[in-house]
Amino acid sequence: MPEPLTVLGFVAGLGTLGLYLAKRFFEVAKEVVDIVLGFIVLVVSLPLLAVCALLIKLSSRGPVFYRQRRVGRGGKVFRMYKLRTMRDDAEARSGAVWAEDNDPRVVPACRWMRRSHVDELPQLINVIKGEMSLVGPRPERPELVAKLEKACPEFNKRHMVRPGITGLAQLRNGYEASVEGARRKLQVDLEYIEKRNWGTELRILAGTLTKFVNDDDSR
Repeated sequence: MPEPLTVLGFVAGLGTLGLYLAKRFFEVAKEVVDIVLGFIVLVVSLPLLAVCALLIKLSSRGPVFYRQRRVGRGGKVFRMYKLRTMRDDAEARSGAVWAEDNDPRVVPACRWMRRSHVDELPQLINVIKGEMSLVGPRPERPELVAKLEKACPEFNKRHMVRPGITGLAQLRNGYEASVEGARRKLQVDLEYIEKRNWGTELRILAGTLTKFVNDDDSR
């Protein structure tokens, strides 16, 4: 007859294995759901994207879409797609900076795209490519990450998972544009990474739909 300690060790081992498999299944299933749902939403959004593209071309000079370097899972840098809602030379003098409320660099005819977050729709391409998720910490620019890692030692923990188009920190804090704001968002991002499950994912997606239109055009 096995000794009690042996039985406890075996049960504990099974529990650890079960938790690992559950977490691993969640990661794989989440990526599959992201790709499938991302593709469906992108196809449905094509008419709206066509209208936005026409407005951008008629209201300002420059490309309709632009790619911006962001830091993803594992610290890997990728190109994130967005509709261009700012002037083509928006950062010619300032370099990489956070956007502001009522940012003067935003083209007036495109401001509604930022407020409604329609300009984020091209990021569904990043989701389909596996670079982003529908839900996750918002990816930051490499130039700002270097600054934030000095101010927030745990900041690189956000890179344990794929970044998202929306996330828990966006729902609670909106789009912060300062180091202090980044600290607040970091705590929420770490909470999400620690506790994420299907219930959390669905609540974030539902909350995002309710806040689809707001008065904040900074991110």
